[in-house]
Amino acid sequence: MSLIISRAFVDVIVEQSRSEYPDECCGVILGPVGSGKASRLKAMVNAAHSPTFYEFDPKDLLSLYREVDEQDEEIVVIYHSHTETEAYPSRTDIAYAGEPGAHYVLVSSRKEIAPAIEFRSYRIIDGVVTEEEVSITD
Repeated sequence: MSLIISRAFVDVIVEQSRSEYPDECCGVILGPVGSGKASRLKAMVNAAHSPTFYEFDPKDLLSLYREVDEQDEEIVVIYHSHTETEAYPSRTDIAYAGEPGAHYVLVSSRKEIAPAIEFRSYRIIDGVVTEEEVSITD
């Protein structure tokens, strides 16, 4: 398994993680149902406004699901940042991972590696975390 993602999406996610620091940023990338293709990025608000936790606002989430249904799309990627730890799913991330078909992307902007970042992708199914290769396209 691997995630194919455009450089433009990676840049937007990294920029969002830096602009929302010290809070975690979050969002989704949508694509046509059944394609597995990441084609439209939608930044979301971290309703927790927290450096250690993220959650989508319930109204935003409801709106997102309506939009996805109306446009025949699916959630291909769910992303968020870790501001102080490595780009690996936390116990909370694993517990809340409810989209078995999605790629879970984590970007870390922690100080020790700045200005570099970590950009990693996982599948999280029934509590099992599997890292996958990330192919960035131009």
